[in-house]
Amino acid sequence: MATLLIVHHTPSPNLQAMFEAVLSGATTEEIEGVEVVRRPALAATASDVLAADGYLLGTPANLGYMSGALKHFFDQVYYPCLDATRGRPFGYYVHGGSDVTGTVRGIESITTGLGWQRAAAAVTVTGEPGKADIEACWELGATVAAGLMAQDS
Repeated sequence: MATLLIVHHTPSPNLQAMFEAVLSGATTEEIEGVEVVRRPALAATASDVLAADGYLLGTPANLGYMSGALKHFFDQVYYPCLDATRGRPFGYYVHGGSDVTGTVRGIESITTGLGWQRAAAAVTVTGEPGKADIEACWELGATVAAGLMAQDS
């Protein structure tokens, strides 16, 4: 069975709504043979990353960058997971009050260094997420999980 690891920092109602939509998409009944594991960014470990076949990342944009919690996650797992996780699929979502550019750049830079392959377009939201944003988060979760389902068959 394939494993999808969701690593998230969810400090606000807006991010909670996005996280729940991603999780709902990843666990929709059409997805079979994929175990979804959720970890807050400060609790996720290199072992979690090594045990997973794909990743979904969620963070706020704080002061022009990803949350300290997600950065801490990357700092902890980067070198222990560098060679073993190359080529694995990932997706991510970001919420910001006004700008997410620095956060996107940071996530793209780190995941490129890890050699992860983006499996779906990122979902970036500024302000309160609307219905289309929540639907995009659901699609993100479903797309990354379905890719693992196809990979496992």
